[in-house]
Amino acid sequence: MRISFLIHNVYGIGGTITTTFNLARALADRHDVEIISVLRSRERPSMVLDPRVRLRHLVDLRHEKDDPRHRTPAKIFPSSEYRYGEYSALTDERIGQALASLDADVVVGTRPGLNIHLALQAPARTVRVGQEHLTLDHHPPRLRNALRRAYPRLDAITPVTEADTAVYRRKMRLPGVRLQALPNSVPAPALAPSDGRGRIVVAAGRLARMKRFDVLIEAFAPVAAAHPDWTLRIYGRGEERERLRALIDRLGLYNNVFLMGAVTPMEAEWVKGAIGAVTSDYEPFGMTIVEAMRCGLPVVSTDCTYGPGEIITDGEDGRLVPVGNREALSGALLELVGNDELRRRMAHNALDNSRRYGPALIMAQAERLFEDLLAARRDGRAVAGKDRALASSGYAAKDTVLVAASSVVRAARKARG
Repeated sequence: MRISFLIHNVYGIGGTITTTFNLARALADRHDVEIISVLRSRERPSMVLDPRVRLRHLVDLRHEKDDPRHRTPAKIFPSSEYRYGEYSALTDERIGQALASLDADVVVGTRPGLNIHLALQAPARTVRVGQEHLTLDHHPPRLRNALRRAYPRLDAITPVTEADTAVYRRKMRLPGVRLQALPNSVPAPALAPSDGRGRIVVAAGRLARMKRFDVLIEAFAPVAAAHPDWTLRIYGRGEERERLRALIDRLGLYNNVFLMGAVTPMEAEWVKGAIGAVTSDYEPFGMTIVEAMRCGLPVVSTDCTYGPGEIITDGEDGRLVPVGNREALSGALLELVGNDELRRRMAHNALDNSRRYGPALIMAQAERLFEDLLAARRDGRAVAGKDRALASSGYAAKDTVLVAASSVVRAARKARG
């Protein structure tokens, strides 16, 4: 198969970029794969792309950001989409040209605005798949309405969780559109998994309000008081850094809690730890949960809607606690910190259970989906051809019957006469 991915900007950092690179790399073992980045903002992507996967961009912001067309608002990319301010008449034009000339069996969009481009502009001969890396309920009403108008033209939509897939089935009317969960994939780390001896709790993600690292820091205070040899390391950058730094100082945790900055890749940091922690109010999937588990860490996570509950089995390979509940979070961390045998058992289970998110397994799911959609497209064309043939033969048969009936009537009249 020839497979193309259409993505916002591979030259940044984010979970969508990571999972797209992982899936493209796995598919490249058996298929012809390319990634089309709408925007380019630097010389090279932050992540290393498999050399078998072709990469091209449509708008180079290093040279074209002052193009008058890039200062004109986009008309196809929906204004209710989160990235609308980065799109323009120039991106509309380049995306349209790229899709019109696309020589692919399958094209995959990776965000709502790009999925709308696929629905409206991708060639009819190409299977069109729209990925959902957020959740339907997270989208504002105007965007959901835009999706309702455009998405019936897609062949499939692939949310990253079964929970969000169920929401799509319940809230969107999409007859003929395949809805199938396709989780994000995480490769096995190149390093040996954690041995569990490092007395470190590791968390990672953008330092944003919804990640609630403030709750994690506050919940860690009782852990540090009971076990002063344990530390918390938080990796990432973002607008909350100064506020979190002030909170650490105010709680007197400057010897136990550290803001480590952004690190890519993270696996060398995960394996230094003994426990992973995720405290988000909202998590469409939970890439950091899988990353930590793939490195042999049990994860304590908030049981926020969608992702964590599908990844973690509470009490087996990690713990799930109510969103925003500092006491429950402290209790779960203290339970694992204070029980070496429990921590080792959960770490072993986490390593085993997380293998289901390996790129080869997720690739096999994607491959089956794409093959099914291509077969349905071929069958649809065959059925349409048969219908046309049957219609033509039906009209011919009807004409034959009418001619025969006329002959019978004329013969009867002649006999009577």
